[in-house]
Amino acid sequence: MAIGFIENKGHISRRGLLAGAVAVAATAVGATGPASAATRGTTAAAAGAPRAATPLWREFAAAPFTHPQIPFVGRAGYRGGSRPPRHTGRGFTADVRHYGAEPGGSADAAPAINRAIAAAGERGGGTVLIPEGAYRIDDIIRIGHSDVVVRGAGSGRTELYATRNLTELIGAYGSRYGGDKSSWSWAGGLIWLCPKDRWASLTDAIRAKDWPFEGWTGNRRDEWRTLTAVAPARRGDRSVTVDDPTGLRRGGLVLLRLADDAGHTLLEHMAGGGPGPETYPWDDKTKLTSYVPYEWPVRVTSVHGHRVTLERPLPLDVRPEWDPRLTTLVTLLTGSGVEGLTLQAVETPQSPHLLDKGYNGVAFQCAYDCWADDITVRHVDNGFGLVAASACTLRRTRVAGRGSHHPYYCREGSHDNLIEDFTVEQRTVPAPAGTQLHGINVEGLSSHNVWSRGVMEMGTFDSHRGMPFADVRTDITVNNNGRHGGDASAGPLFGARFTHWNIRVTNGRAGLMRIDGLAPYSATVGISEVAESDQIDVPDFTGDLHTRLEAYGTPEAVWPPNLYEAQRALDG
Repeated sequence: MAIGFIENKGHISRRGLLAGAVAVAATAVGATGPASAATRGTTAAAAGAPRAATPLWREFAAAPFTHPQIPFVGRAGYRGGSRPPRHTGRGFTADVRHYGAEPGGSADAAPAINRAIAAAGERGGGTVLIPEGAYRIDDIIRIGHSDVVVRGAGSGRTELYATRNLTELIGAYGSRYGGDKSSWSWAGGLIWLCPKDRWASLTDAIRAKDWPFEGWTGNRRDEWRTLTAVAPARRGDRSVTVDDPTGLRRGGLVLLRLADDAGHTLLEHMAGGGPGPETYPWDDKTKLTSYVPYEWPVRVTSVHGHRVTLERPLPLDVRPEWDPRLTTLVTLLTGSGVEGLTLQAVETPQSPHLLDKGYNGVAFQCAYDCWADDITVRHVDNGFGLVAASACTLRRTRVAGRGSHHPYYCREGSHDNLIEDFTVEQRTVPAPAGTQLHGINVEGLSSHNVWSRGVMEMGTFDSHRGMPFADVRTDITVNNNGRHGGDASAGPLFGARFTHWNIRVTNGRAGLMRIDGLAPYSATVGISEVAESDQIDVPDFTGDLHTRLEAYGTPEAVWPPNLYEAQRALDG
């Protein structure tokens, strides 16, 4: 079997696309303000020039947890923004060659790799090493135990060559919303990080054609029990008062559950409130209303009597009309990661829109405090997926090859994730007719996610409706040539506190970059001059959107240049 394994990892030349764009510099710039130590300049021209903080940053720094337009995301990612560990803390190490994996492509290495992963998991965690070489895999690589790290020798040295897709391996996966769509267009991965029991229940349901709910509580929305009711609290609070603390413990994971009321005041609150959201027709947005209740997983850091402190500040108000509770959730995957490898699928033409077969990259599902680092995926339908995943970090990831439907997607109530130092390469072949390109996607009430320090040679800042809110894109260069998705029943494109900060748009297209005319209570700061073309949207909400626009046309002048890093410094 001839396999085109390890390609030249100097493959990206920017192809002239970014030649005139600003380059991201790695050196800090002198400036006043609390973020100076942790932020960096965005252009070589500006690297030596002191810059004053923007008015919006000064406002935010004075009230970081309650600012009306900018969300607090300074604790997004693994362990509140910490670097993933080099070691899991477990003594067990497994080399996949000792379990029968052989590089070279002559035999399927997936069974051996999965045996090594299972051995580490059964011992309470460990590191699974995939040494340098090219390994053929004819099955899914499944990371289903906590504290298991799969580590290659580097994305330029270890490659997994995937020969089959998820439709072949698991079966056709229809949509729970009906129609003839393939849910492999937005779910699952050929490397799939998901708790063992949760993965079994999902795939059993798919094989039975009983299309499952993919979220935090199981295949159905009612597979949870109440731990305690929660007293009223405000967005930004770190502690809550509970009725019954007996089921809570320090270090435990719980789910904050907020149900909507008949007047849809919870959805109005997510949109910032006021006349526009109050008059919006929520009742006929059946797909959006199926995403409610809002479910937010969080770690408990202390319990003192009835006072419970949480790892992150509350993302929303807690009001009695929303029946606030802390509840159980499925046993999550925690402390697991995948590092230092390339996943290359057999090259096939991109499928028609929403009919993907499932040549998908890396998926995180029901995962918390997990990560990917130094991972490239090539020739995939969908690159990196966050599906009911929270507090995960994706570092130094890259989507390459023949073109993807979703290079990155974030859905099904995924929160507090960090995607940094990411690249979406220009496709290597023209897009077939009837296909679609999105970009860095967020949808389904997902909140407080961050995309930082990115280069997008194609795609867009995609929202698939479903009213994601309080998400941040910062310090990104983008050739804005993708299109967003989402049907009308999924409701608004944006909720409140979406922020685009220091965005260099190389082709001058406005769509989903400049959002001061679309997103309520939002901020567009330091974006290139842009003009409307191609897909042009109108605001979902009427009246004053209460949005802010600063440093328009001068991304090189905005300070701090990276909103996430500045918030980290402020919080630290």
